[in-house]
Amino acid sequence: MSNNSTTSMRQAMVVIATGEEWSLLKPLLQDNFGDEYHQLTFRSDGPTQVCDITVDGVSTSLYFTDLKQNMTAQDISQALYGCYKLCSSGNITFLLLIQGGHYTKSQRRMIEILQVDFGADVLKYLIVLSLDDGHIVDTLDDTLLELINTCDGRYCHITSSSTKEKLLALIEMANYVLKENGSSGYTENMLSNAKKRNMEDSAMRMLKEKLQEAEQKEQAFIQETRLQEERRAREVKELEKKHAEERKEEAAERTVYVTKRENLEEAVRSHRASLQLLIHRVEDETSEMSVVLLGLSGSGKSSAGNLILQRAASQYSISDPFQDPIQPTIACERKELIAAGKKLIVVDTPELWDEDGVEDLELVKDCLALALPGPHVFLLVLQVGRFTQGESEMLGHLQKIFGREFAEHAIVLFVHFDSNQHRPQKINDYVTSAHLSLQDLLRKCGSRYYELNVAKSHNALSYPQVKELLSGVNKLVASHGGSCFSSRRFSVQELKERKKTLEERKEEATEGNYLLRDS
Repeated sequence: MSNNSTTSMRQAMVVIATGEEWSLLKPLLQDNFGDEYHQLTFRSDGPTQVCDITVDGVSTSLYFTDLKQNMTAQDISQALYGCYKLCSSGNITFLLLIQGGHYTKSQRRMIEILQVDFGADVLKYLIVLSLDDGHIVDTLDDTLLELINTCDGRYCHITSSSTKEKLLALIEMANYVLKENGSSGYTENMLSNAKKRNMEDSAMRMLKEKLQEAEQKEQAFIQETRLQEERRAREVKELEKKHAEERKEEAAERTVYVTKRENLEEAVRSHRASLQLLIHRVEDETSEMSVVLLGLSGSGKSSAGNLILQRAASQYSISDPFQDPIQPTIACERKELIAAGKKLIVVDTPELWDEDGVEDLELVKDCLALALPGPHVFLLVLQVGRFTQGESEMLGHLQKIFGREFAEHAIVLFVHFDSNQHRPQKINDYVTSAHLSLQDLLRKCGSRYYELNVAKSHNALSYPQVKELLSGVNKLVASHGGSCFSSRRFSVQELKERKKTLEERKEEATEGNYLLRDS
């Protein structure tokens, strides 16, 4: 026998057998080993019996614990693991003992438990040894042949006439297993990996079982639900037939209740806004407030914006020039001044959507960028005496552009253009008799509305109107705790960069105009 690198350490074999097979092997070992070249000793280590064999100076130890047929899977696992731990200092292989070529059901169970606990790779280190007990089968059954094939043909059959040669061949076969699969044999690392995979497989099996149980419960629940729904459908049909008129009355009462509730909620919001105005009013001289003018073309946005800035700057002279006629607004424009210690920013805008209702994204971004650090308030400009289909749809377009919370920051500004009337119609009378669509728009904007007369003949009326409008703007801003409208579509950084770009374009255009005038 060669004494190569695979036998440099002590070899150890975990014997998988019952006491019956071990009792057949022991006398065969005792009868054929015992001279000066083949030494044999038996000892016990707790419940484990150990047979130490030395051949030509190379030691091999067999570790055996009786695996009784009536043992539980857990007991077998513990016994195998105990044997393995005792021989863990050597190069470890496994030895299955059978009798006369018979591979019993009990032995198949042991191998299955071995694979579960030590992993499928354990069969790379398994040798099958058949002992002659006088009842030798003519042919090996399929399950044993399959096991031998998995073990790469490692099968020995010992008879009384060839015991010593076969035992030596067995030891040589163990050396070959170590040489082919790693000189250290089956290792602790392999066992750890097997346990980990076993735990994962157990967890997966439990998960599948729970999933199957859940699916069964779900099917039962679906069946029960279906039956209940069919029963309820019949009951509902009978109730609908019997109480149809009562349901109509209930729906009508609910409509009245919802209307009253909305009116009450609006009143509460209005009252809360007044309280917040008293509590959170801040006189900060460095604060800024921006107002954005929105509306259809020709509604008077630009005229209203210019007049607001003039009156806010305390320009009360009757001889103040009006920019008349005012050209249609084609781009967003920002104007600002310091009034009452605060910076007032007014942003004029063209229509932000086309006749098909499609928004102009660039104009929307310009509008919000120029209104920084706001916008605080949106002024929806409507011309008195004109309320078209487009204006009735205006709030819907604006809420699509800015969000549903847009109306919470909106004020309706009615603009008077008619200078032929000796005394303009009072705005409250106008609103009271207005179309239901206009009244609904006002309600959605919190019933916040003001008027502004931009006709030259009624110039004096604009003084108190602007003062009242700015007071209303301050109240609305105070109701939001001084915070501005926050756009969800664009970040503050994106709007700041947009504002910077617009300012640079304006400076370039101003320089160009200056050079043209000089030339």
